[in-house]
Amino acid sequence: MSEFAELVDAHYQALFRFGMSLAHDVDRASDLVQETFCIWAAKNEQLRDRSKAKTWLFTTLHREFLNQRRRSSRFSDEPLDEATAQAMVAPEEDAERHMDGQRAMELLGALEETYRTPVALFYLQQHSYKEIAEILDIPIGTVMSRLSRGKEMLRKRMTAEPLSAPKNILQIEKGGVRHG
Repeated sequence: MSEFAELVDAHYQALFRFGMSLAHDVDRASDLVQETFCIWAAKNEQLRDRSKAKTWLFTTLHREFLNQRRRSSRFSDEPLDEATAQAMVAPEEDAERHMDGQRAMELLGALEETYRTPVALFYLQQHSYKEIAEILDIPIGTVMSRLSRGKEMLRKRMTAEPLSAPKNILQIEKGGVRHG
C-alpha cells in the first residue's frame, strides 16, 4: 500500500467528521476532505517531518474551509438537522447516552464557530492544545480560553434542558400532585 493510501485510510474519517463540524453539510465536508488530500498530493514533499502529517491535514482542511467561506457569497449558520447530527455521532448501545450524545452534537453545532472548532478538534478529534493552535493558527492560550468558554456554553445548555430528562410527567403543587 502506498504512503498516500495509508494516509487516507488513517485520517479520512476523522477529517470528514471535522469537516462536518465546520460545514454542517455532508457534500461540503466531503469536498473539504477531498480538497485536503488533493493539496497533500501536490505539496506533501514540503513536509519535512512526516510525523506531523495529521496536524498538517487538519490545518489544511481548516484553512480550505475558511477560504471557501470567504469566497462564498452566502454561509449557512443553520443548526444541524437530525440526519447530519446522526452522521457525526457514533452509534451507542445505551439509548440514553445516545440521546445525550445527539443533544451534545446539536448544541455543538449551535455554538459560534470561534468556540465550535476548537471544541470539535479537542473532543471529537483528540488533538492536543498545541496541535489545535497550529491548525487554527492562534496562540495556545487562546485555544485554552476558547475551549474553556465553549465547554461552559455547552454545559449550561445541556443542563438547562437535558434531552433525556422526563418532561411534565408529574408536577407537584401545593396541596397535591397534578398529572401533566
